[in-house]
Amino acid sequence: MNPSSAGWIEKYGSVVQKHQNAFPTFEALYATLKKSGFVYGLNSSIPDFIELEHTLSEDEKAKINLLHALFFTYRTNGGQDYSIFIEQVFKFYEILNISRAGFFDKWFTGSKTSAKLEKLMTSRIYIEDNIISKTFNSLITNSLLFIDVLLFKHFLNDRTALKEKAEEIEYLAINITYHALSAKELDRNDNKLSQLLASSLTYISCAENSFDGSYRERLLNNKDNWENRYLLDMACLTVWEDHSLDYTESEFIFGIGKDLGFDNTIISTSITDITQFFKLNFDTIPYLKEKNLAMQFYDSMGKLVKKLILRNSKRLHKELSQSAELVGLLSNSTIRDLSDEEKKKVQNQLLDIFKSIPSLAIFILPGGAILLPIFIKLIPKLLPSAFDENRIDEEDNNNIN
Repeated sequence: MNPSSAGWIEKYGSVVQKHQNAFPTFEALYATLKKSGFVYGLNSSIPDFIELEHTLSEDEKAKINLLHALFFTYRTNGGQDYSIFIEQVFKFYEILNISRAGFFDKWFTGSKTSAKLEKLMTSRIYIEDNIISKTFNSLITNSLLFIDVLLFKHFLNDRTALKEKAEEIEYLAINITYHALSAKELDRNDNKLSQLLASSLTYISCAENSFDGSYRERLLNNKDNWENRYLLDMACLTVWEDHSLDYTESEFIFGIGKDLGFDNTIISTSITDITQFFKLNFDTIPYLKEKNLAMQFYDSMGKLVKKLILRNSKRLHKELSQSAELVGLLSNSTIRDLSDEEKKKVQNQLLDIFKSIPSLAIFILPGGAILLPIFIKLIPKLLPSAFDENRIDEEDNNNIN
């Protein structure tokens, strides 16, 4: 399955048919979503039953985990039909007015609800709907996506005032995390975390809210068990990210836990879960990585171009096979420097190819030429592995409700 090309939502629907009963309760789903990091906004893994051909980027893991979490929330709420689920999710996001379409999305969105939902979810995943911004910002994915799951659960229970509920959960989550940061000695990672959380807000603005502890009364009045579990886990994430928990921080966590209505067992479990998550995933958590700007730019662009090549390998292979001269020049570029004339020829021929493949339109936008050297370096190594991960076999297609 390829979450960066069209058809991935329907592909997930065909794959999940054999795993409909994987999570009989929301509690079982929540526990798994914590292990994957989705609850914490740090996606380290995806569901085991999904087979992949490529290593996923952070945003691709977030896409899969968000859809997975929404689907099994629907299932644990009594839902059965996958096509109805798609319609329900789309309606849910329409009510919340989550419809920020990017430049490419306005061109290439299909008419099917699943195609529209793919574009909508992509806009929901990214903090910035801007390729260049994401290149210079390692904090590319929305860290508060689990709030969507809580809101969808609220929506499925026919509860009203969905936008007000969205504002309430975000308000409590950001206040708890800021309050948790004030309970510890700050370092650079704390600043990164606070920036990530603030950037991920959708329904409220940091500029319009205070973080002085005055949220506590609203916290005490919130009686939804899963919303409160999430808020507790966010507090644990905030104080534990440096792998330490002193007396003050521990006192704060247990105080918050009590305010949320939990006993010491649940609070201790929440601390244990975040401890285990960091122990297993510390080296791969994006916002904890330190890189200079140049390295960050090159790495981000390399990953982007590599993903584009892999996702369009069949088309590229077909187009390149029709230009022996271009293939020869690309091959030569791996063993010697091309002349200025040869470089210009490669650039012009590649741009002609990119015009015929919509997913590669980024290369023909202003500034897109800066990606060509990376493309030329990667293409000889990556092109032979051509496939279409989102093709749904006839048997799978017949299983979709």
